[in-house]
Amino acid sequence: MDNSKLVFGLDTFGDVAYDEQTQERLSYGQSLRNIVEEGKLADQLGIDVIALGEHHREEYAISSPDTVLAALAMVTENITLGTGVTVLSSDDPVRVYERFSTIQALSHGRAQIMLGRGSFTESFPLFGYDLRDYEDLFEEKIALFSELLKGDPVTWEGRVTQTLENVQVYPKMEGELETYVGVGGSPDSIIRAARYGFPVMLAVIGGNPLRFNQYIDLYKRAAAKFGTPVHPVGMHSHGVIADTDEEAREIGWKYIKKMMDQLGVERGWPAMSRDRFEFEVTQGSYYIGSPETVAQRIAQVMTKMDIQRFDLVYGGGGQTQKDRLKTIQLYGEKVIPRVKELLKAGVTNE
Repeated sequence: MDNSKLVFGLDTFGDVAYDEQTQERLSYGQSLRNIVEEGKLADQLGIDVIALGEHHREEYAISSPDTVLAALAMVTENITLGTGVTVLSSDDPVRVYERFSTIQALSHGRAQIMLGRGSFTESFPLFGYDLRDYEDLFEEKIALFSELLKGDPVTWEGRVTQTLENVQVYPKMEGELETYVGVGGSPDSIIRAARYGFPVMLAVIGGNPLRFNQYIDLYKRAAAKFGTPVHPVGMHSHGVIADTDEEAREIGWKYIKKMMDQLGVERGWPAMSRDRFEFEVTQGSYYIGSPETVAQRIAQVMTKMDIQRFDLVYGGGGQTQKDRLKTIQLYGEKVIPRVKELLKAGVTNE
């Protein structure tokens, strides 16, 4: 595998951290300031991308990822500044374009956006959208956003969006905005991304990741049918990195289990058992362990899925700031170089 084409990122949903001493949640303000510090560290370590998620829930600090990216643009030098994801369905494509053209200018061309429908639906009633239009909203808005990216005056007749007549949007984008589509497992989303010529980022948050190979194949076939580029496919998954496997697993068990159990209450899933957690760590989609353990697992999945971008989702469940910084440090200093070494050699442990 050609290491020069590999991309390694960090993703955060902005989970509000717990204080190491009091075990109480930090303030939202402190959480946001901490995310800026985490981005600065990732930049110093040479990590390729940091992607910020958008949520409108109590346990997350980031409801406006582009605002945080603008702050990061002013204190970082090389790292790509992206989202994971921007919920385009409940946003205005014109405003999204304007915000990201602003970040593109502030960062000297380091902006990136990942468009998605959103796995949570709080933003729809919050901004006055009807969930019955869930599919139509994303379909029409991604089409409009695709037109805006061309940089020309736009004429557009909308049903669930505005109507525009030969409108030029400002500030104009400096260079191309790298645009991904985040996909959680919907074949329609894969086909849509291929139709617009956007690369795909797979959200693999549980289970054997190899089941997503069928979606990668579908993406390639759909792109061939539409005559659009076949971009390298990426994926993101939760992880914790510590000095030892045992330490990382205990952090993951304490915080990721809590996060998944809360979602389970809302969505009808059973509480996570220790056996299920251990399966995810050893065979599923949690990249938890020492640097060598995590590097071996990432190299395996990138090889078996022909993945050229891997993003580690860190801080899940409100992990302490100390543990988050440790994950970032070890990921940049040890895991990424080791993954590249393994892939170059073409040898990974089964």
